[in-house]
Amino acid sequence: MTQQNPTVWVTLQAHDPLELIDYYVDTFGFVLTARHGGDTVKHAELLWPEGSGGIMLGAHQPGAGWCREPGTAGAYVVTADPDGCYERVVSRKADIVRPLADTDYGAREFTVRDPEGNLWNFGDYTGEQRD
Repeated sequence: MTQQNPTVWVTLQAHDPLELIDYYVDTFGFVLTARHGGDTVKHAELLWPEGSGGIMLGAHQPGAGWCREPGTAGAYVVTADPDGCYERVVSRKADIVRPLADTDYGAREFTVRDPEGNLWNFGDYTGEQRD
């Protein structure tokens, strides 16, 4: 079975996109699938290896039509192994905002702040079941 490309992407801009890409690959385990623009990083794509989500990011370009301030985003990433994911990010000295814990809605999750200030939740909550 061929896996489809994501249909929803988190889109970010970064003051240091090369550092942020390396951080997402090394600390979180995302897979870099594309990077364009050399050191400027006009466009990069990273995929989450456990599912169909992804990140698109590039250098912060004030005045551009699709400009957002770096460090103001938040995302939730579903993982089948929140404990293993937590061990990975802790071992890489990530900025843990909320330690691994069970929630009152039945999930096991934690929150990390990346080097640009974005918040990332990792957990096993896949959303409410649809009819």
